[in-house]
Amino acid sequence: MRRHEFQPGRLLAGLVLLTAGVLYLVDATGGMDLPWFVIIPMTMGGLSLAALVGLTTYAVRRDRRE
Repeated sequence: MRRHEFQPGRLLAGLVLLTAGVLYLVDATGGMDLPWFVIIPMTMGGLSLAALVGLTTYAVRRDRRE
């Protein structure tokens, strides 16, 4: 397998979506009663944070190349 560069924004996005999926699964099985207005803002906030981390990583790597 070829080596690739570490991308923390994608890692964070994956963790946020995985957490939202697990919370939805727990809610669907009856373990907790989570209202929809908890999951959606958490997911959107996490994806926004992942985008910010990705843009910051891109800017730092672009400056190092030059």
